Amino acid sequence: MLVGTRLPRGHLPSRLLYALAACQPGPVSHQGRDLLHTAPVARTAAPVFTRALAFRDRVALIDQHGQHTYEDLYRHSLRLSRELCRLRGCIGGDLGEERVSFLCANDVSYVIAQWASWMSGGIAVPLYRKHPEAQLEYIIRDSRSAVVVAGPEYVELLSPVARRLGIPLLPLSPEVYERAAEEPLEGQGPELAWRDRGAMIIYTSGTTGRPKGVLSTHRNLEAMVTGLVREWAWTRNDTILHVLPLHHVHGVLNKLLCPLWVGATCMMLPEFSAQLVWEKFLSSESPRVNVFMAVPTVYAKLIEYHDAHFAQPHVRDFVRAACRERIRLMVSGSAALPLPVLQRWEDVTGHTLLERYGMTEIGMALSNPLTGARLPGSVGTPLPGVEVRIVSGLQKGNGPYTVHAEGDERGTKVTPGFEEQEGELLVRGPSVFREYWDRPEETRSAFTTDGWFKTGDTAVFKDGRYWILGRTSVDIIKTGGYKVSALEVERHLLAHPSIADVAVIGVPDVTWGQRVTAVVALREGHSLSQRELKEWARSVLAPYAVPSELLLVEAIPRNQMGKVGKKELLRRFYPK
Repeated sequence: MLVGTRLPRGHLPSRLLYALAACQPGPVSHQGRDLLHTAPVARTAAPVFTRALAFRDRVALIDQHGQHTYEDLYRHSLRLSRELCRLRGCIGGDLGEERVSFLCANDVSYVIAQWASWMSGGIAVPLYRKHPEAQLEYIIRDSRSAVVVAGPEYVELLSPVARRLGIPLLPLSPEVYERAAEEPLEGQGPELAWRDRGAMIIYTSGTTGRPKGVLSTHRNLEAMVTGLVREWAWTRNDTILHVLPLHHVHGVLNKLLCPLWVGATCMMLPEFSAQLVWEKFLSSESPRVNVFMAVPTVYAKLIEYHDAHFAQPHVRDFVRAACRERIRLMVSGSAALPLPVLQRWEDVTGHTLLERYGMTEIGMALSNPLTGARLPGSVGTPLPGVEVRIVSGLQKGNGPYTVHAEGDERGTKVTPGFEEQEGELLVRGPSVFREYWDRPEETRSAFTTDGWFKTGDTAVFKDGRYWILGRTSVDIIKTGGYKVSALEVERHLLAHPSIADVAVIGVPDVTWGQRVTAVVALREGHSLSQRELKEWARSVLAPYAVPSELLLVEAIPRNQMGKVGKKELLRRFYPK
């Protein structure tokens, strides 16, 4: 038992020491868990905000500004949706799938902007505050957004972008952080057939090098959410701690839409802080965190903090027992989880991280079980409503291919003679996105002729589970949970005055999954240091895409067709 445990008074931050001292044990009970939605996606679909008033007085969000109920979110969003419609002069309160780009902090303002986009019949296009101005402008322009919504702290950043593009900027009032005033809810917006309407465009890097907008419908989002709600047993009694950015599917779908779908509470930190995460894990304040999801890098950072600050054996025992008793689910995704991180996290918290597999284009497709054995390195089996195949023979186009294995949530059938044969993973189901925005050719080429989405990941089925072996394309790097296009990074680096040629490769890394490494040939008479490259690259690349390593060579090796052998570069500089 933890009651009465004495804690040392040295080398602990005051807030964390308070959290530890105030800790009271309380095992999480799963009896009588109220699953609000466990059925597969219905023939009709509706956005999450349509469920909000059923949870009216429940706390939906906790952020640095305070607590916000579901009714607060709904009223603020409704007010903003009316402003959007007045600004655009839309008839009947329907933007008709016009795109609404928005840049907000990781707090209640994000949800209000997202919900308002949907309430007004628009498509939400979330932006990321750490992207360079040029990338923000590219996304707004490429999506042909009709309006840009800016949180109070981002108005100055986005104003010149909006002026250059000639589109209106709608600043969010600081009132969004306050409790919503009582007002009639008449005119709640148009009654729309949501199912096949565009809901959200999330930009992701592709092998073409330019970020592509992944357009998902409301039906797609509902299929993603309800599958996870069912598989991971989400209920209104859950409280999740949210520390991830909100411009990719992990942060938006798994950690935000799932809890809001069931009337649970989402506790949002403005950005990741290892100290704050440990404080929230161990706090005695209500509501207590009982669900946590992150990328492998976050878990590695939490382990580092734990090892540096919880030195006393009885403190470590206290922390482990508290995490094990209070937290019911811890999930890792967006990048391969290194085995040492999984093992060390189990030592630290008593939790075997649940690994799963997903992509922006498909949401989550595979998951280890909530209860039952989890095989380290495996991503489990298909989620509800998801069908998968492992195939070969697709390298030369969309013609006939060979199926090694095919499965869904009920099981997997392996083709005789192809046991444990690796191949490309294909996915089909209601969660699969509608299209790459404004890229019909790339959309067509992303699917087989019989309608399966080609993930570009190599997989194998063995021991009753699916295993992801890596990207089929070496030009996609997954670092710290982010997907980085090597070709996009190369395009920017070639603009550097000292760089004559460059190849960007992903080098295996225990903490980051892969680290972005630039192999560079310099112009004659020029010099370049790693520090100089980083400083220059920060102005044109997102932080996670800036090369963390620089290798200088006399010339980039290419084959007779002029292509760089990146696998050969990896073997040359990083022999196993």
